[in-house]
Amino acid sequence: MERTIKFFVIILGVFILGVIPVRAENDLLLSNLITPQNVNFNICTRTYILPQDKLFYMAIASANANNFDVEEIQSKTGYILFTAVNKQYLASIVKVDDKHSMLKITPTNNNYFFPPGVVLNFFRYIDLYGATPLVNVPKV
Repeated sequence: MERTIKFFVIILGVFILGVIPVRAENDLLLSNLITPQNVNFNICTRTYILPQDKLFYMAIASANANNFDVEEIQSKTGYILFTAVNKQYLASIVKVDDKHSMLKITPTNNNYFFPPGVVLNFFRYIDLYGATPLVNVPKV
């Protein structure tokens, strides 16, 4: 009899806990990063406190680190054409002032229905490694 009451209390507890809604953070879910969805244009642009040339090299390094297929690099105008998830993207680097520059990543067909993880991972690499200062290595 006592076992039946304990079993009933446990089952009742499971049902009560099953009713409580659980809220998850939508930004950090992997399924939200890899599922194609309509992406806001504001997510595709970011301004950095980096000179234009350093941001350009960081963008190349980010494309390489994310295993994107780089198809064309134009250093004079500051753009990188790459393919990710069977879709072409254009990364444009624009000088804002001497210390600031802007990186804009847009799909080449202007269809903003794509996985946002492509853009967010591109920016995440620059956020992690772009703040480190460049150091001249002494010659041996």
